[in-house]
Amino acid sequence: MILSDSASNQSSSGRSHRSRLQNTTPANQDSAVSRREFLGMTAASLLMAGTLSGAAKPNSKNEIPYRTLGRTGEKVSLIGLGGYHIGSQSDPEESIRIIRTGIDQGINFLDNCWDYNGGESEIRMGKALRDGYRQKAFLMTKIDGRNKAAAAAQLNESLRRLQTDRIDLLQFHEVIRDSDPDHIFAEGGGMEAVREAQQAGKVRFIGFTGHKSPEIHLKMLATASKHGFRFDAVQMPLNVMDAHFNSFEKQVLPVLTKDGIGVLGMKSMGDKVILGSKAVTPVECLHYAMNLPTSVVITGCDSLPILQQALKAALSFHPMDSPQVAALLAKTAEAAEAGRFELYKTTHQFDGTVANPQWLG
Repeated sequence: MILSDSASNQSSSGRSHRSRLQNTTPANQDSAVSRREFLGMTAASLLMAGTLSGAAKPNSKNEIPYRTLGRTGEKVSLIGLGGYHIGSQSDPEESIRIIRTGIDQGINFLDNCWDYNGGESEIRMGKALRDGYRQKAFLMTKIDGRNKAAAAAQLNESLRRLQTDRIDLLQFHEVIRDSDPDHIFAEGGGMEAVREAQQAGKVRFIGFTGHKSPEIHLKMLATASKHGFRFDAVQMPLNVMDAHFNSFEKQVLPVLTKDGIGVLGMKSMGDKVILGSKAVTPVECLHYAMNLPTSVVITGCDSLPILQQALKAALSFHPMDSPQVAALLAKTAEAAEAGRFELYKTTHQFDGTVANPQWLG
């Protein structure tokens, strides 16, 4: 039986906004690709996939592949456990079982966010990381605060909920507005709080996430460079639909790999929306994202069967050859038009900070 994925990195309020929302993507963005662009895209995917040979090393105990997180040198599991659905699971004890089972079977990358499920996702993960599990995990969480005070307060709350004195990777969440980079790097901005926390030993590495536009990701990278700063990791949608429409894979991924920045792939199934196209299976979605030079593919698991599906996908992954990549891109080309199955790009449905601007500070 094929199981659907529960992956998404949306906030609890973002999930509540599933009404019919107008498309917010500019009309002049590409909604389809020409044959020449398609072939070029396939070649680019294969070229990047070629970097994977020898990059994923199996864990000696259970064979889950590990990759290096950019220039940090940290080894992270090919599959990362998404934080949102950990808190939306109806049974808190089941959430703890999912986290611990994942770690026991080789997953060491844990995703979370200050705003997921009103903090419940972090609270449950903190409980799961007791009894020696914290030492086995590479722990990532995110904050929304754009100013120094909000960022510092959210970070400290996350540390308390997660029952830890350090975050391995802290990321600015939902960089989805053209103004976000300037606000974060401004005098008195959120970056000041995060850098101070890093110097104090509360944070090891720094990154950012976003799902709206590759251009905003590029602006965030350029703004960082202007301030003499380079991110350790960047999180973004990487999937079989993104490859065709307003693509993070085409526009941002080459920049990250060139600069040695860790690549965190998310929304491999677009919170199951991509599966609604009937064009691809969950495992095909995961394998496509794994075939890119991703350090880790983060996927939401709200049950043990979904977790086992993700683990099996990691265990069965082999770098795809040219016909396999071309076949997946061909199967998804028509469905990908105008971002019909990438609602995080084309609507506010996944934008928790739009529904809750107070989180920004």
